[in-house]
Amino acid sequence: MGVTGSGKSTVGRALADRLGVEFADADDFHSEASVAKMASGHPLDDDDRAPWLVAVGAWLGAHDEVGGVVGCSALRRRYRDVLRSGAPRLQLVHLAGDPTALTQRVAGRPGHFMPVSLITSQLETLEPLESDELGYTADLTSAVDDIVADFMTRLDRPGEPHTYPQGYSRSTHRTT
Repeated sequence: MGVTGSGKSTVGRALADRLGVEFADADDFHSEASVAKMASGHPLDDDDRAPWLVAVGAWLGAHDEVGGVVGCSALRRRYRDVLRSGAPRLQLVHLAGDPTALTQRVAGRPGHFMPVSLITSQLETLEPLESDELGYTADLTSAVDDIVADFMTRLDRPGEPHTYPQGYSRSTHRTT
């Protein structure tokens, strides 16, 4: 999980390869209207996100027995709750870090529908993982292999405390 440009697809694919399971990019579950809305620089609202989140949660639920990895923004707690309703054993890696790195990544992604201008609204919407959510926060600038290896050591470990990357502040990336 994480905002645009955080590395969800790259890390997700690497994790799926490591686990030997299927990967899905949640971007592929968006309606054409939602993609057009974001491409024009307008953030999605909860009505836009609702059917998308249900579809992503259903995909995860369908992969419960065999496993699956999905790269999904899952910016708010209630969005993650929708995903968990389809996949109660959901485990998350929140890719977080420096907004400058995000801007550089998104600006260097030709052909992607998500513009740099939406990074700020995503950061304002973002609600980091809460203590009762199974998952942890990783520095988005860490090597992909390191993030995957770290997740593998945490897989199926309920109750692990959340750690945040150096320089990351929950208060600056959380809607109040």
